Amino acid sequence: MSTRSNSLTGPGRSSWRRRLATIAATVAMIGAFVVALPPSAPAEAATANSAYVMAYFKESPNGSGNSNNVHLAVSKDALEWTALNDNAPILVPTLGTKGIRDPFLFRLQDGSWVMTATDLKNENFGAANPSIHIWTSPDLVNWSSDRLLNINSANPNSFTWAPAIFWDPTRAKYGITFSASPTGGPFGTILVVYTSDFVTTTAPVTFFDNNGQGGVIDSDVQTDINGVNYLYYRSPAPNQTGLMGARSSSLTPGSFTPYTTGLYQGGCVEAPTVVRSLSDPNSWWLWGDNYCPNNKFNVWQGSVTTGSWTPLSQRNFTAPIGSKHNSIQPITSSEYTGLTGKYGLSSSTRLKSSNFPDRYVRHQGGAARIDAFPFDLQQDSQWKIVPGLADANAVSFESVNFPGQYLRHSNFSVVLNANDGSAGFAADATFRKVAGLSDSSWSSFQSYNYPTRYLRHRDFSLRIDPVSSAEYGDATFRLVP
Repeated sequence: MSTRSNSLTGPGRSSWRRRLATIAATVAMIGAFVVALPPSAPAEAATANSAYVMAYFKESPNGSGNSNNVHLAVSKDALEWTALNDNAPILVPTLGTKGIRDPFLFRLQDGSWVMTATDLKNENFGAANPSIHIWTSPDLVNWSSDRLLNINSANPNSFTWAPAIFWDPTRAKYGITFSASPTGGPFGTILVVYTSDFVTTTAPVTFFDNNGQGGVIDSDVQTDINGVNYLYYRSPAPNQTGLMGARSSSLTPGSFTPYTTGLYQGGCVEAPTVVRSLSDPNSWWLWGDNYCPNNKFNVWQGSVTTGSWTPLSQRNFTAPIGSKHNSIQPITSSEYTGLTGKYGLSSSTRLKSSNFPDRYVRHQGGAARIDAFPFDLQQDSQWKIVPGLADANAVSFESVNFPGQYLRHSNFSVVLNANDGSAGFAADATFRKVAGLSDSSWSSFQSYNYPTRYLRHRDFSLRIDPVSSAEYGDATFRLVP
């Protein structure tokens, strides 16, 4: 559960994290409708899955970009993502704390969908709360009303974080795993309840407690991969946190044993999301939410069966701006079309640096530069790419949060200025988009009125300069939502 890692005791999650390190070293009110769930074998999609959907909530370092609501994004490859609804919420919680974290999306046995999430709006991460949010949908477009499902009343002093869902064919029920502090049990335990209808559940039991040591949170269960089941979770390292995997030949609670070493990037990674490639069933990605700095993802590529994972460069993936603690599921082409047709895509664009792929073009104090994400304001890095002010066949970059202001060069430095309507301004603010100088699948931008000069960064400040072959990376960018 992202950033609540700052608190696994009391009021702040930093104290919760310290405590984890120490440990390691009734029917809910029902909304508009509920989808009936047959306890039969999984229903196959009418057509093969060909894309992915991501559910997430949003945060930014200073909180200005926070949104404790459900957001959705789509992707063709599970790596490059486009936010739906212009990154505005898809589902807004109306019950409980009226805020969510950690949304988890799951396809049910009849092909319909359920969305669940932690009931938490503020940063009182340790507050006792037995309930989670539930929404259902036949098609990812038409959603039920929000309702609460009480799954943890057996532990009245416990939080209930990061619910995740899997299908247990032996029980013919859905398992809901979640992070908790059970009465009489180790602090930081993954519990599970079972349900056939997401209206009533069994009492919670321990699913995984790190061999009685606790200190674990967040879960993603992958079932029946060549007869083996896998659990990924946030590990309890004494000085840093990362992701680990456990496996079992059954889905019996308590049967999972670790089989990987810890996966760490920066020492603050949690919220594992395991994704199988649609083009290569032996290839997997593992997403992890990094909370220091808050609001960044790490991704590994590898094999869930061997537990061997290699970190991916940020050149190779782009999450929706502000996204936190995601879940990812495959979808069909018709579902992809339905989502994009209903909600639309992002209307803004960011420019990712080729040779510093953690950095994006942004304005700050009127100057243009590339800075490492995350930063505030997030909108400082969002642009509307419009027909060139001096040449409609070229492009200009209009600021999203300062409409009418554009990137233009002044004494070869790039600044953000209001359009004064002059021909000189129009020429200074116009660029020809060409194939990327260092990577033809990316883009470079040639100055309209100084065609031997390109938009490039130098000491992280944006300029237009002639560039040598050694500097091509400085002048190459990827346009991302």
